[in-house]
Amino acid sequence: MELIASINSAVNGVVWGAPMLVMLIGVGLLMTVRSHGLQFRKFGYTMRNTFGKLLKRGQAGEGEITPFQAVSTALAGTLGTGSIAGIATAVTLGGPGTLFWLWVTALIGMCTKYSEVLLAVKFRERNEMGDWVGGPMYYIKNGLGKRWRWLAVLFCIFAALAALGTGNAIQAGNIVGSINTLVLTINPDFGGTATLNLVVGIILAVLAAIVLFGGVKRLGAVTEKLVPAMAVIYVVTCLAVVIFNADTLPSVFHDIFVGAFSPSGVTGGAVGSMFVVLSWGVKRGIFSNEAGLGTAPMAHATTSEREPVKQAVYGIFEVFNTIIICSLTGLTMLTSGIDLSFGTTGEAALVSASLGTLFTPQGGALIIAICLVLFAFSTILGWALYGTRCCEFLLGPKASKPYRVIYVLVIVVGATTDLELVWSIADTLNGLMALPNLIALAALSGVVVRTTKEHFAREKGESSAQ
Repeated sequence: MELIASINSAVNGVVWGAPMLVMLIGVGLLMTVRSHGLQFRKFGYTMRNTFGKLLKRGQAGEGEITPFQAVSTALAGTLGTGSIAGIATAVTLGGPGTLFWLWVTALIGMCTKYSEVLLAVKFRERNEMGDWVGGPMYYIKNGLGKRWRWLAVLFCIFAALAALGTGNAIQAGNIVGSINTLVLTINPDFGGTATLNLVVGIILAVLAAIVLFGGVKRLGAVTEKLVPAMAVIYVVTCLAVVIFNADTLPSVFHDIFVGAFSPSGVTGGAVGSMFVVLSWGVKRGIFSNEAGLGTAPMAHATTSEREPVKQAVYGIFEVFNTIIICSLTGLTMLTSGIDLSFGTTGEAALVSASLGTLFTPQGGALIIAICLVLFAFSTILGWALYGTRCCEFLLGPKASKPYRVIYVLVIVVGATTDLELVWSIADTLNGLMALPNLIALAALSGVVVRTTKEHFAREKGESSAQ
């Protein structure tokens, strides 16, 4: 284990070094500049065509799901423990200033995610079962040409492995962690946590299998109900804490903005350099909104929507939602006044303690347990689709079922294993899978710009004709 940790640490240092941060932000800036700040110019259009249409029920044919089900599936994979435990880690280890860099990453990432979704819908294809399949591997193969297939293969290898850690084991581990916190808060003398973890892991695996082996349509049907419910519960409870401690907001925002550029001015030097703060903000920003990773486009590609731009604006909407969730996590911790020094990697207990300042410790533990179960279980479902699609691209449709079986079994492993090393490996794999995707996005940026211009010119012409 020590050897694996050492190797991963060395690779992680390279993958998440300055060049990677420059690439992530650079590609987002490239897409933003080339689209003339589309995520800001067309924000009203985005909200009208996403949030404004959430209550409208769409129709989907065989092998596809509705646009809202597609974005729900993508959000299911995005709004996981990274939005709760991951942000707690970032604020603890990077200080309040990490929230600033998380915001910057997300605002730029809106255009990155828009571009990913557009390309996924534009270059998708039908598989042997008649399902729509798409994502980085397909816009690399169909957009850049077959000689770039090796880049698509690299993405799929890293993504299929990352799904087992980032989207699975970490999520299962944080579910049992939150349940343990709840149980121990109620009964500090409880000594059966190992057995409890195993039981919870088996239950999660069974529930996941029921959904995952029901196909993409069952997955969409579950996520469209699960995602809105979990988001409302979490947003309302966090807002209550922030509003209750509203008098601390001026000093909290001062610490966020000062800490982004002068961490020692806020933390007394405990955090370290500005690069440490920026790195944690960008890493956890990417971990939570997944802009640039190339994962969510695989969910969006299953949509019944035929117009790439109309589905792509859901990518902007998706990142906007993660800004709200992640910001509320950070603000809840910072306004509550709890001691952040006892946090460890993936420390959801910090958020539980923050909520506990208003809802009592038991109440905070219960809320976080419910939210983490919903958030993490939805992520397990969303990332299962990503891993399956990557495995299918590499080995063919027949490999999908064995991969899903392995995926379900890993849930039990994640629920019963220490996750510190898994978190670190997941960070590394996220960076490795992002590289092929970012290269493809930069190379296909002209396609994104051209398709976008054609869409809005066509809509303008249709509007004038009426």
